[in-house]
Amino acid sequence: MVIVSLENISKSYGVKVLFDQLVLAINDTDKIGVIGVNGTGKSTLLKIIAGYESCDSGNISFAKGTRIAYLPQNPEYDLKLSILEHVFKDLGKNEHIWEIEAQAKMLLTKLGFNDYTTKMSVLSGGQKKRVALASALMKESELLILDEPTNHMDNTTISWLEDFLKARRGALIMITHDRYFLDRVVNRTIELESGKAYSFEGGYSVFVEKKLERQELASSIERKRQNLYRNELKWIKRGARARSTKQKARIQRFEELASSANDVIEDRIEISVGSSRLGNKIIEINKISKAYDEVDYIKDFSYILLKRDRIGIVGSNGIGKSTLLNILNGKTKPDFGDIAIGSTVKIGYFSQESESMPLDIRAIDYIKETAEYMKTESGQTISASQLMETFLFDGEMQWTPIERLSGGERRRLYLLKILMGEPNVLILDEPTNDLDIDTLKTLEDYLDNFKGAVISVSHDRYFLDRTCQKIFSFEGNGNIQEYPGNYSDYIFRKQLDNAEPSAQDNVSPESTKVQPPKNDSNKNDSISKTKFSYKEKLEFEKIDIEVSLLEEKLDFIEKNLLENSTDFVKLQELSIEKEKIEEELLEKMERQEYLHNLNNEIILQKKSN
Repeated sequence: MVIVSLENISKSYGVKVLFDQLVLAINDTDKIGVIGVNGTGKSTLLKIIAGYESCDSGNISFAKGTRIAYLPQNPEYDLKLSILEHVFKDLGKNEHIWEIEAQAKMLLTKLGFNDYTTKMSVLSGGQKKRVALASALMKESELLILDEPTNHMDNTTISWLEDFLKARRGALIMITHDRYFLDRVVNRTIELESGKAYSFEGGYSVFVEKKLERQELASSIERKRQNLYRNELKWIKRGARARSTKQKARIQRFEELASSANDVIEDRIEISVGSSRLGNKIIEINKISKAYDEVDYIKDFSYILLKRDRIGIVGSNGIGKSTLLNILNGKTKPDFGDIAIGSTVKIGYFSQESESMPLDIRAIDYIKETAEYMKTESGQTISASQLMETFLFDGEMQWTPIERLSGGERRRLYLLKILMGEPNVLILDEPTNDLDIDTLKTLEDYLDNFKGAVISVSHDRYFLDRTCQKIFSFEGNGNIQEYPGNYSDYIFRKQLDNAEPSAQDNVSPESTKVQPPKNDSNKNDSISKTKFSYKEKLEFEKIDIEVSLLEEKLDFIEKNLLENSTDFVKLQELSIEKEKIEEELLEKMERQEYLHNLNNEIILQKKSN
């Protein structure tokens, strides 16, 4: 049953048209994800449905008795109230509070709150948003509207919210950039593009497939239109006179063809990324510790950052992830230990909160404050305007004053300014917050070609899977554990650790057998070095489990290759991934052999002494 119907909705802000005759129907069983580039009107659409904003023209109607619960992107708060009081305030006067208090406390606990008497005034921005989410989830409604519900949420809480929303009865429409969340919760995807709403049955994966089909069809139609246009242009140029009705009709058709160019999405500009030269010494962390109010957030942590490291940092909210980034960036000093940063290191730090922007200047001038040009890896010079196009700022948007950009567009502009500075180490603190999916895909492509190290704190599982090769897991009491692979590998390893003996216990004796040193008459020549460097010692301690994990991952991909033998697109993706893992495994096994040989030589020398 249709519970909400939008008919020919139009909405503009000044000269910017968000919707043009938009049509949308929401059924009582729909769980809809709304996606689109920042600035296309996603939040505005939700506000119109929720009744918080009006449209310029068109009509919106609701089935009788339809109740709405709404979580805006930036809720308003009464800072004098406690957490629990704030939830009850939004439930209305007619609710029997005593009957639902236990349910409210359960929701708040799941969302990371234990003290319900805490005042709203002392909460962080992310915590306040979760209180507002609890209020929306508590309301009885036929339609739940959520604008970016997963922002500032750790992965455990996101997984719980997924299950809650899947089990919840009633319709749901939400905006989120979390592609795994979309795939697991929604049964319908709406994309806003060029003032229209395109509907796709299914989650994000289905949307990607169907959109590609739509774009291919649009491209095919456009090619046919251009062929017709060229033929008609030849006829016009021959000087044919429009004497007959037939000739007049043909001229009219030519004019229509000339003015009917379709909105076909062009491929994004691809730029081989340039960055500042990076020396061998990058960042060396030596036994650092940091505590606040006698609570350990980081304890005795050491790591040597490598040139092509892709590190994802995970853990519950408030456990110390951003503290580590601030230490790396020099904003915070450790209580103990030290950090050595190489002389060639140039850090680009993308913080959770964008810097204060001058709202009266144009977007391109804001970027040019950093640089007007940058060098690509091949030495080619590209302009600020070209890089802006890569990050979805077309010509008109580049000359738009910052005050007229949406929150997501400003966030994208802030990211672009950091990249324009040509850093060789990127530190990204929740980079996916308030960025649309198209921008995230652009950023992911950028990081693929980035030649320096990248460290990301993120709750976005898709982003971590797509960009990371190591995971640092904050596990409480200052303990930081390192796991090889991406986020899915990390989850797989945690599940193995909880269910079975560790992978290291399962490694065959032959795979870890130490080869004896070469028999050489000159002992000093055969033992070129007789001790581990600090970096080699850390590497040796985890090399076996890294090799084991890569072998397990390779086995998994090979099984998937067999299962998807008729899916050409999937086969191509899996084959590329298999090739990458095989190459990484070969390098890792060679390194494993070297380290075990060195260890054996060290042991033998100690015995001989």
